[in-house]
Amino acid sequence: MHFGVREHASAAVANGMALTKLRPYWSGFLIFSDYAKAAIRLSALMEIPTVHIFTHDSIGVGEDGPTHQPVEQLAGLRATPGLLVFRPADANEVVETWRVVAALRREPAALVLSRQPLPTLDRDRLAAASGVAWGAYVLADADRGEPEVILLATGSEVALALAAHEELTAEGIASRVVSMPCWELFDRQPREYRDQVLPPAVTRRVAVEEGSTFGWDRYVGDGGAIVGMHTFGASAPLKQLLTKFGFTPERVAHVARELVASG
Repeated sequence: MHFGVREHASAAVANGMALTKLRPYWSGFLIFSDYAKAAIRLSALMEIPTVHIFTHDSIGVGEDGPTHQPVEQLAGLRATPGLLVFRPADANEVVETWRVVAALRREPAALVLSRQPLPTLDRDRLAAASGVAWGAYVLADADRGEPEVILLATGSEVALALAAHEELTAEGIASRVVSMPCWELFDRQPREYRDQVLPPAVTRRVAVEEGSTFGWDRYVGDGGAIVGMHTFGASAPLKQLLTKFGFTPERVAHVARELVASG
C-alpha cells in the first residue's frame, strides 16, 4: 500500500490490518515517529503485533540537519509500555531481530535502522548475533579475567565501541563490549544472565548512542559515563558531525580510560 508521507495513517492502518490476523509493517524516518506516536501507543495498548520500521535513526542523516536528526525519539519509544524497541548493529543482528519479531503474537515492535552503511561484524571473531534474543549480549570480551571497563552500545555505535575496545586492548586495558539492541528483552532476563553480561562489580561503564542519554543511567550507574546527545544535531557531513559530537573511537576510549584511572 502506498501511503505517501502519512506516518499516523500508515501506523493506524497497519494496526487495523493486525486485527485481521495479518502481520503488517509500515516504515518511515525515525524523526517522524512523533507523528505516529498515538497509533504506536495504541498498538501496544491493544497488544497487537504491528511492526513499526524506522530508518535514518541518528545524526547520521548529516546535511538534512537537526530538523531531520532524531535525538529524543528513541527514548520516547522505549518509554512506551509493551513496545519492544530494537536497534540492531549490523545485518546479522537485523536477521536475528526478525526471528524474534516473527514469533510475537501480542506485542508490537519498533525496528530502528541507520541511514548510513554499517560494517557486517566478523562473527568468527565475535559472539554470534543470536544473542539478540536476550536483548543484550557480550560481543567482545577482555583477553583474560574480568574487564576493567564495559562499553555498551546499540546500532551504528556498536562498531564504534569495538574500535575503542581494540584501542584500549592495545594499551593493556581490559574492556568488554556489550551489544544492547533491545533494552526491554534484556530487562526480562533472569538476574543471573544480566549479571553475567553486566557484572555488578564492574562499575566502570560507558554507554555510547547517538541519541538522548535519557535512560542509560540505569545500566551505567553512578560510576559510569554516557557518550550521547545533549543538544539537537547540526547540518554537516557525517564525519564532521561524529567528530563534533564526540562519536569517535578516540573519544570513547578517552572516556573509558578516564574512568579506569579514576580508581
